[in-house]
Amino acid sequence: MALREILTEPNKLLREKSLAVEGVDENLQKLMDDMLETMYTAPGIGLAAIQIGVPKRVIVLDIGWRDKPENTNEEEQKERKKPMYFVNPEIISKSANNSTYEEGCLSVPGQFAEINRPDNCHV
Repeated sequence: MALREILTEPNKLLREKSLAVEGVDENLQKLMDDMLETMYTAPGIGLAAIQIGVPKRVIVLDIGWRDKPENTNEEEQKERKKPMYFVNPEIISKSANNSTYEEGCLSVPGQFAEINRPDNCHV
């Protein structure tokens, strides 16, 4: 695995449309592994391929790994990791109920906002 540079605003590549992935192969798996390592190191809970300059429809997420008690050691934190990989994700359905959370973006460092989103989503 390798750390990748995370592009930040106002990089024009971040506004490009990502292309559909034709198939998952060894190269794509390596990309996703690199994305995870980059995301964990940043630290973040999600990263899209376009954020590292790769215009492919790929996202990695691990929404719970950072929710840890202060006294959790590195080994316990490793056990909490439950990465998810999304290739060509599409929203199938979403809840009519919304939840509001503070969110940030690794491509817009230091900026956070309260975002209202559906509380459930089938992808």
